[in-house]
Amino acid sequence: MSWTLWVILAYLLVLMGFNIIRSRRVKTKDDFMVAARSLSIRVMVFTLICTWIGSGTFIAGAEYAYKAGFSSMWLPAGAWLGIVLIYFLAAKIRTFGQYTIGDILEIRYGRFARLFGAVALIIAFVTIVSYQFRAGGYILNVATDGAISVAWGQAIAAFFVIAFTALAGMMAVAYTDLPNGILILTACLVAAPFVILNAGGLAHAKALLPAGHFQVFSPDFGAHPALKAFSYFLATMALLMGIQSMYQKFYSAKTPKDARQAVVLWIVGTVFVEIVVVVIAVFAASKFWGDPTKDPASMVLQAAKHMVPAPVGLLLLAAACAVVISTGMNYLLSPSTNVLRDIVESFAGKKLDSKRAIALQKIVVVVLGLVAFSLIFVPTVLGKPISVLRYSYFAYTIYGVSITPALIAALTWKRATKAGGLASIVTGAFSALFLELIVPNAWPQVMQGGDPWGIPSIYPSLGISILSLVAVSLAGRPPSAETLEKLFPKKKG
Repeated sequence: MSWTLWVILAYLLVLMGFNIIRSRRVKTKDDFMVAARSLSIRVMVFTLICTWIGSGTFIAGAEYAYKAGFSSMWLPAGAWLGIVLIYFLAAKIRTFGQYTIGDILEIRYGRFARLFGAVALIIAFVTIVSYQFRAGGYILNVATDGAISVAWGQAIAAFFVIAFTALAGMMAVAYTDLPNGILILTACLVAAPFVILNAGGLAHAKALLPAGHFQVFSPDFGAHPALKAFSYFLATMALLMGIQSMYQKFYSAKTPKDARQAVVLWIVGTVFVEIVVVVIAVFAASKFWGDPTKDPASMVLQAAKHMVPAPVGLLLLAAACAVVISTGMNYLLSPSTNVLRDIVESFAGKKLDSKRAIALQKIVVVVLGLVAFSLIFVPTVLGKPISVLRYSYFAYTIYGVSITPALIAALTWKRATKAGGLASIVTGAFSALFLELIVPNAWPQVMQGGDPWGIPSIYPSLGISILSLVAVSLAGRPPSAETLEKLFPKKKG
């Protein structure tokens, strides 16, 4: 079996030991959920990078780059704008300093908004965790030259993600992200020049790849290329601006100032990594274009195995593995916090002391992790095709249209009402589920380019969500001063 595998497993075991040590420091709910609100700027930056840079970048992004070339940059670009916009809210989020976005939703929109928001988040985040496992399967399969199947690889990835998260919660997530983030940035920086040179440079890539790979809107985008491209942009922006994993990191910062400063460095690191990954994937696509043995989703991994010196390849494979572990942990911890805070403690009214709360959340982490694994395991057993890109787009859409409009309005628009926020969450989630799951199966004849009637589902879903929020809010009475006070405190003096 490849020595690469043993090096990667050794790295994971070192992280396991590190997290076991960290787990001994977890004494309270604050320790498990928000790392005792103690994260420095340095830790914040790398954990924010690892929150966003996941298999959606290394696997789905690679799959998209193989099919659409440099125009696949539309997918990550939405997040870049989202980070810029969230910069202006970072300090406010930390000042509020709770545990989940449900805390914000309940203050502005009531208990049912918190409950429905938690359900939508759990669906989206468990889906995201599931394709992190799939990505782990790809990585171990390529790293071992097929000795470990994708099915077994995703099971190994699931074990480490679930174990790490259950050990120490945010203490494990944030401090695992620190070495992983450094590894990811270093690997991308070192590997890209070797890949470009091995592929013969830009001129050679242009000669081998379709012309659409170098256009602003690739023909691969379907019947309406510009519309499809902007739908990916919109989906990633909407997800990032409302993503609970990020809000939990802000809650975990030492001070509001630290939270805001970390965002500046976060955008630099994120833009760098996502551009470099697309570059690596496009040049790898030119190297393996038309090779049926090379899965489009594995382009970055193929580059690591066949286009760079062995030590650099190992570094890049380890970075891909770090991405899967870190992102899987982030998105697994987050919904487990929702189950505890939003459903058990808030909605059901069960007040738990720290010891019982930590024990219960660890059980929830394992249960949600197994549910996420089943979402990948069942299609694998049935032999159905699995697209990480498709999984990620569904998760981004349902979260972005159901949670983000109401959440951002809660933080920025004083006129948003309880009924308006609740209407936005419910209509957004329902319309996304209807267009993404029901229409393709009930009326397959209307599908064009993978979208109902050729229109990406995020447009009607997001439009319905925002319209419901605005119309219902304006039709009702403005919120009381007491409701607004916690999020819009009066300035002293």
